[in-house]
This record gives sequence, structure tokens and C-alpha cells, in this order.
Amino acid sequence: MSDAEVTRAGLRNERPGSHALFGNGMPGGPGAVPDGAPPDGQRPYGADAFSTGTGSGERRAAGPAGRRRSRGGPGGGPGDGEAFTSYYGRPVLKAPHWAATDIAGYLFLGGLAGAGSVLAAGAELTGRRATARAMKLSSLGAVSLSVVALVHDLGRPARFLNMLRVIKPTSPMSIGSWLLAGYGPLAGVAAVTDTTGLFPRTGRAATCGAAVFGPAVAAYTGVLFADTAVPAWHEGHRELPYLFTGSAAAAAAGMALLAAPGRESGPARRAAVLGTAAEFAAMRALHRRAGPVDETYRRGKAGRLLRAASVLGAAGAAGAAGLAGRSRAAAALSGAALLAASACTRFGLFHAGLASVRDPKYTVEPQRARLAAAEAHAAAEAAETP
Repeated sequence: MSDAEVTRAGLRNERPGSHALFGNGMPGGPGAVPDGAPPDGQRPYGADAFSTGTGSGERRAAGPAGRRRSRGGPGGGPGDGEAFTSYYGRPVLKAPHWAATDIAGYLFLGGLAGAGSVLAAGAELTGRRATARAMKLSSLGAVSLSVVALVHDLGRPARFLNMLRVIKPTSPMSIGSWLLAGYGPLAGVAAVTDTTGLFPRTGRAATCGAAVFGPAVAAYTGVLFADTAVPAWHEGHRELPYLFTGSAAAAAAGMALLAAPGRESGPARRAAVLGTAAEFAAMRALHRRAGPVDETYRRGKAGRLLRAASVLGAAGAAGAAGLAGRSRAAAALSGAALLAASACTRFGLFHAGLASVRDPKYTVEPQRARLAAAEAHAAAEAAETP
């Protein structure tokens, strides 16, 4: 009987030539070729069988990468001298078949609605009636359009209703569906009661309720994106929720500057500066931590959109801080710039994700780097163990 053991550092006490063979007579030791796999250098598995998913796709994608790593140096990373190529140069993950206007538009409108409800509640509680009404109507319009975009992507309304059959706390999609289902009616009641003057107490309660749901509606899409296997979004899982929240706050502040009277614009101007600062800080952290995937945020359509977002956001925040309190025209221009910046941010992030899926190196190289780091950490721990 063999006393070989599989440890975190590899096989221990192995006895070459004494291991059991598979039924087809092939060895099962390190470097063995799986049953049914073609010879090295040929396509062993259907690369297009990998799908974009939440975790399982990434684990499956590590299969071919692991075989390739066995021919390279430690970790199989980019530094081992082996040029990375995928099977027939095809992507490891399937790119999402989403229309930018549906999904990126949904991200932008959902953030505008959620953050706008927070501003509306604050304006109502502080006596800024015109701003409160403008933001309630803005939030109702934005959440309505976002649901239209979502349903258009799903194909038919019944599919959205099907997502409400269960509630799964570990699924951002499930939680997001229920957030929308709870937030939408509250935003609608808040806007209708304010416009008609009917049931003021009910309207105030709905306004406060929408403000409670609002931050979650604005931020959950960042969690939803980060929970996918799309490399650009997955690598930014720490920053995306903050980035989405900051962008949503800047967009809502821009809407308030655009639609509310100047005498009530003080909170909106401060929110514009804070939201833009938070968005810039989160984007800077994302650039710093994303590693090789950061290229997808700087090149192509995504790079152009994100650079435009930076310029527009900086101009909008500067205008809100310096001129919007003295000039109605400056306030409107600053608000429009902030809204455009937030939209560019969402569309830029969307296109960065698609670009990262199309190039297989953005899928495999971060996985190799994480695997090499884990192996180095395990080796260091083993070396310290007496």
C-alpha cells in the first residue's frame, strides 16, 4: 500500500512507479494527461464551453491555465518567459450579450434615482420644497426608465417577475430585484403625493422610505458587477460599490443643480463636490489595484469614456463649488456636466468589462498571479513551521 500524501506543498512520500494506474492504464501522478485528453499542444477541451458566471466560470477557466503552468516556471505567471496564448486565441470567457444602452443605462438611471431620493428627503426635511419636488419627480422618472431598460434586456416583463419568486441573500441579483420592487412604489407615491398635495403624511413616509432604499439601489449594481467573472469588474470588487455610490451622488447633485432653484442649491453643491471626490478616489484605487486589467480602463472606448468622465466631473464639481451659488446658468451647466460625467463613468466601466473578456490574458494572468501568491504564502508558512 502506498503511503503517499497530498499536502499543500505537493506530494509527499511518493514512490515513483508504484502508484495505481487509471483504468485505461495511464498514470495519475503529477503531469499526467487526463483520460480522453488529446496530446499536448492540441485542443483538449472546448474553450467556448466556459461561460461568464459567478465563481464557477473562473474555476473552470483555471483548468487549461493549470496545464499550461505545468510547462512554465513557478506560478506560470507572465514572468516565466512563456508568452501567453489561449486555445486558438479564443476568449476564455463568453462576453455578455448586453446592449450598452440597456445595462449601462440601467446603472446610470438606478444610481440617479436612488441618490436623488436621499436628496429629496433631505430637502423636504429642511424646508426646501422646490428641490424636494424636483428630486422626487427625477427619481420617479429615472427608476421607471431603469426598469424599462432592465425589462428590455430581459426580453419580457415576466422574467423580472420571475426573479421575485425567491429571495436569496447571497445573490446580488436577487437582492437587487427586491430592492427595486420595494423602492419603485415608494418613489412613485412620494412623487405623486407631492405633486397632487394629497395624503401629505403618506407622502412624507414614502419619501423617507425611498431615502432608506435609495443608497442600496445606487450601490448594489456595483456589487452585482463585481460578483461576476468578468475580469475588469471582478478585479475591482473592492472599489466598484464605492465608485458607483460616488457617481450616483454626483449625478443626483447635478440633477438638483439643473432642476432646483439656486436659493436652495447649497446641499446639492456640497453633494456634488463630495460625490465627485469619492468617485475620483475610488477610481484611483481601482487603477492602482487592478494590475494588468487596468489596461482595459485606459484604452479604447472605455478609456475615452472614463477620461471624459474625469474632465466633466472635475468641471462640474468646480463649477458647483465656485459659480453655481451665484449664477443660475453656471449651476445648470455644472449640473449637466455632472450628469454627463456619471453617465460616461457607467458606460466606460461597462465597456472596460467587455474589453477584458475579449482578451483571454486578462482572465488567466490574474488567476496565475493569485495562485503564485498563494503558493508562495503556503511555502513561507511551511518553512516557518518547526
